[in-house]
Amino acid sequence: MFELQLKEAPLPTLDRLGVSVPKDVDAKKVAGEWFKSFVALVEAGDADGVAGLLLDESVWRDMLSLTWDFRTFAGKDKIKQFLKDRLSVAKPQNFKLNEDSVGLHTPYPDLAWIQAFFSFNTDVGIASGIVRLVPTASGEWKAHGLFTNLEDLKGFPEKLGALRNPAPNHGKWEKDRQREIAFEGKDPTVLIVGGGQSGLEVATRLKCLGISSVIIERNPRIGDNWRNRYGALCLHDPVWYDHMPYLPFPPTWPAYTPAKKLANWLENYAETMELNVWTSSLVDKIVQEPSGKWVVTVKRANGDRTFKVNHVIFAAGLGAGKARVPEYPGMDEFQGQILHSTEHKHATDHAGKKVVVIGSCTSAHDICTDYYENGVDVTMFQRSSTYVMSTTSGWKYLMGDLYSEHGPPVDVADRINASFPHAVMMGISRRQVKQIAEADKEILDGLKRVGFRTNLGYKDTGFGLLAWEKAGGYYIDVGASQLIIDGKIKLKSGPQIERFNITTVKQDVGWP
Repeated sequence: MFELQLKEAPLPTLDRLGVSVPKDVDAKKVAGEWFKSFVALVEAGDADGVAGLLLDESVWRDMLSLTWDFRTFAGKDKIKQFLKDRLSVAKPQNFKLNEDSVGLHTPYPDLAWIQAFFSFNTDVGIASGIVRLVPTASGEWKAHGLFTNLEDLKGFPEKLGALRNPAPNHGKWEKDRQREIAFEGKDPTVLIVGGGQSGLEVATRLKCLGISSVIIERNPRIGDNWRNRYGALCLHDPVWYDHMPYLPFPPTWPAYTPAKKLANWLENYAETMELNVWTSSLVDKIVQEPSGKWVVTVKRANGDRTFKVNHVIFAAGLGAGKARVPEYPGMDEFQGQILHSTEHKHATDHAGKKVVVIGSCTSAHDICTDYYENGVDVTMFQRSSTYVMSTTSGWKYLMGDLYSEHGPPVDVADRINASFPHAVMMGISRRQVKQIAEADKEILDGLKRVGFRTNLGYKDTGFGLLAWEKAGGYYIDVGASQLIIDGKIKLKSGPQIERFNITTVKQDVGWP
């Protein structure tokens, strides 16, 4: 957990701009004229001129294309300095406007922009961009948001389609794969710590670029980080948001993926994409040499192996999978079983017993529901307030058609999503959260009535920034809220736990 320190960027509302959008606005003409001026000034290296095409409070987010980093520049002055520093180095050129992408968007009655996609090259790469233009009192349309993104490196095309291996392989594939995975007599270029979805995805991207990598995974099987969690675990975000590179989920896949199904998919993905995975392995030591290379010692059951690699990537997950267990007086005296959610498997393991689940976020709700559905007496102990939204209302307002059955291809959706920096999204998220709360009013009122405390997330922006700040703090409701309202999941909320006794948990005000 860490404290977020985000400075919010003001939204370009029509009231703030002192304008209205002409009903007969020609979005393609506006975008084309602005883009023509933008390209001429960028290619001339005229940072001051480019700044003249922007609002004072505009925001430019760059992902690797101009800065080799993930950077957001807020305000015209910072953008101007960024351009002065980087235009002569990156040499952006060959700009092309995607005219089919141009359109007027009005997400709210007081918010309107013309959005357009474009492509360009730099000295070393092929890049894409998105711009959002808003009207001004002078009649000009200026950019409030710009997003630039590196797509490919020149001279390093992915080995896809026509560039795939064309040669037939008769009887050699299995032995070749064994040697490739073992790295006999050679080192990979990249060592990846962690074989979850992020580790697998980056390894796949590297493989398609012809860069060798090895994944070091502590579990016996790929997918065990999902496979070994509680049996009732299921993803609460929909399938359209979860696709992986090169191998999307089939159209028969359920909207919400059970954890064990995802675990098997990840294992199959690693096999299908021919990734080099070392399971039941641990990174013991990492030392950087004066040359810049990394010397990594890996512990395995059959002996240690030392690699010398150019890059180490940590993909160990948010919190690296470490259980955080609160400590209370008397826990050592308690005669019942104390488990962290990572250790819980099935509600039937505790049939006939009384269970207290300490916590009120996703895992707690899932586990309490599992206990209730299996006839176990369960009480949720809420230590602090929780952000709650239903899947039905939440995804409708947060994603709309961006990630949906009828949405754009996931790579397009991802670019649009990434083009909104957190500083800009805060104002939009606050509006979305208000809409969600209104749609979920019956559930939220019911929770309040029984004493369950809710909040609206980090600075009233919902769960997105909570995930970054706390790696939790929210529940995306798939039914447990109604069980709490109906008293089927018992609730204790308010005063904190004072201590554990031999067979009970004592609250500050005397519970039980």
